[in-house]
Amino acid sequence: MLQPSTGAGDGLSETLPHWRKRQTWALCLIICAALLWPTAVAGSTLNCHKTCICASNIVSCSKMNLSTVPTGLPLYTAVLDLSYNEIQLLRSEWTPVRLPKLHNLLLSHNRLGFLSSEAFVYVKYLRYLDLSSNNLRQLDEFIFEPLVNLEVLLLYNNHISQIDRSAFVTMINLQKLYLSQNQISRFPLELVKERSRLEKLSLLDVSSNKIKVLPVDELQVLPAWIKNGLYFHNNPLICRCDLYTLLAHWYIRKLNSAVDFKDDYTCTLPGPQKTQERVFDLSGDSMNCSTFKEKDEEAYLEQKLTLECDTKHRKMSKTWLMPGNVVVTHGINQTASVLDDGSLQINPVRIEDSGTYTCLAMSETFNETIYIVLKVHNFTMHGGGETLNTAYTTLVGCLASVVLVLMYLYMTPCRCFCCPKGKRGEDSIHSSMLSVTPTHEDPALKAELNRHVAFIDSKELQGQNGKLNPNGDEDDDDMDAEAGSLMKGKRKKSVAESISSVFSDTPMVV
Repeated sequence: MLQPSTGAGDGLSETLPHWRKRQTWALCLIICAALLWPTAVAGSTLNCHKTCICASNIVSCSKMNLSTVPTGLPLYTAVLDLSYNEIQLLRSEWTPVRLPKLHNLLLSHNRLGFLSSEAFVYVKYLRYLDLSSNNLRQLDEFIFEPLVNLEVLLLYNNHISQIDRSAFVTMINLQKLYLSQNQISRFPLELVKERSRLEKLSLLDVSSNKIKVLPVDELQVLPAWIKNGLYFHNNPLICRCDLYTLLAHWYIRKLNSAVDFKDDYTCTLPGPQKTQERVFDLSGDSMNCSTFKEKDEEAYLEQKLTLECDTKHRKMSKTWLMPGNVVVTHGINQTASVLDDGSLQINPVRIEDSGTYTCLAMSETFNETIYIVLKVHNFTMHGGGETLNTAYTTLVGCLASVVLVLMYLYMTPCRCFCCPKGKRGEDSIHSSMLSVTPTHEDPALKAELNRHVAFIDSKELQGQNGKLNPNGDEDDDDMDAEAGSLMKGKRKKSVAESISSVFSDTPMVV
């Protein structure tokens, strides 16, 4: 008799609980691993045997495919190399502890696109920071504020297009700043301009960007030690003669920025064709810019003059030679003295101070010689102004004299048309004389008190052979008669003829 087989079902029912328990344990392990795996990656501790190489105070984690900075860095770490990894963010907590001895941090060739404003709070003693070849697009305000000791900052080969004017303001010890191969369109003049510049900055590289216009006038007056390290080649500059003059001057001074990359300074000519031209070729047919020549220094007598020894390097000892190769020494030349900054002061300037002055600059590794030609004008600085004032005063005096003469000629006290009928003839005669006393009615008093000076033509006083009679031999009666006849003859003349008698050649006393 067959009986129902229940063994198989009972065995399956007995094994199912064990299988379910195993599945539950496996699922729990998977979930735990999934939860713990990101944490392990994000907070991976330093392993000097697998992920990094530790050599004394140097920690090198380069080319380890890291996405975050390892934690647990030794406090004695001086150099940390994290280049050629996959780090995208640099948050404030990338190092939870201070690293007081860390002075070199290398983060080049990552995918950095974000820098926290507090990313460098715990590494204030950095002197070298390499952020080149990343995906940075802008530099915000005070992003490098804690890095007051930083000397070298590398930001080249990024996508930086915006730089806040206050991004580097606190970096008082910064000496070299590399911003080449970015998308910068504005020259950061605030970094080198007087009163706002970083005083120790000696190298600024903004080459291979998108700068079209340079502040030429401001760059020309910069000290030579700044211009020597100012690189702006391989930019789409617009061709201008002042740009050629700027670089030609730098090339004559043998500045590194102009000499080392002479062929890389190009510009775009005006016009629809947008032709590229080398800046140093603008003196040719393309724009016919004037060839640059060094200008002589000019001075005036009694002036206080200061000659700058504008060297390409800072902190150099300087010695000055006067014309004739006379060394400027304290106490020998009373008018020339060397100031604390190495410049030469001449006070007062004399005519014999003209000539060529030589500044010999020396340091432990570099020597430089600068020549300055001084031309002294043989007059004081205000001499030209005094001459102008004298000429102006003379001109005004002449004009005033002409005006007074015209007023006398055309604005006499009484014209014939305004005088009474009985006095027209007499007043007409008076108008042709220079009277020193008023007219009186009494003929006796008139003869005694009146003295009139009249100018008559010299022809009427000519004697024999057309000569004048200088002795005046005629007696008084003859003179009175002659004057009377003269007045009668002149009574009917016009006013213009009467006026012309004022300018006669010879005076006559009546």
